[in-house]
Amino acid sequence: MKENKIKALKAAFPYTLPIMAGFLFLGTAYGIFARTEGLAAFYPIIMALLVFAGSMEFVAVNLLTGIFDPLNALLLTIMVNARHLFYGISMMEKYREVDRKKRWYLIFGMCDESFSINCAADVPEGIDRGWFLFFVTLLNHIYWVTGATVGALAGSLIPFELEGLEFVMTALLVVIFLDNWLKEKQHYSSLIGLGGSLGCLLIFGSDNFIIPSMAVILLVLTLLKKPIEKGA
Repeated sequence: MKENKIKALKAAFPYTLPIMAGFLFLGTAYGIFARTEGLAAFYPIIMALLVFAGSMEFVAVNLLTGIFDPLNALLLTIMVNARHLFYGISMMEKYREVDRKKRWYLIFGMCDESFSINCAADVPEGIDRGWFLFFVTLLNHIYWVTGATVGALAGSLIPFELEGLEFVMTALLVVIFLDNWLKEKQHYSSLIGLGGSLGCLLIFGSDNFIIPSMAVILLVLTLLKKPIEKGA
């Protein structure tokens, strides 16, 4: 059993290296940002550990330092993280094969980057799939908590320009998409994703296109599931 875990960890680690670079950098920026906004060091550390929702954690700093408005906080959280509903639906089959104890953590720890890896990665032969998915998620979680901890402890002691750092993870996800594109035999799903996102961006604007685009992509993929599978 221990040998299976070690093999799965070694297999998962290389997939998470690009995420480590992004999470350590952006997590540190998040920790520093929280401190410069007046929060004590334990706030970003605890949020990184228990919330683990990168973009929402940045938003939460403003919610904690602003006027108390629980209803607005609830609606904003749902809007920012609604995409995870679609992530969860698409991962149901893979997670069904995993035992319940690991499954609970996989559900909690699902983020954009872990979803991208676990959805697209080809688990090497002889590696336990459940442990592979688990370690991808755990390693990414560790990277984020480590970065947030470094930033929180450094606090406002380090002069740090935060503007533009949010593009780091966007660039990383583009690289993951391109890597997946190169692995695909046909690009129907990717083209549907690009077309649906672009169409909703033009219709709803940059502030409101994410949820509609995911709904459109899910609908089209569901309707064209059989033709896509035949062309695979």
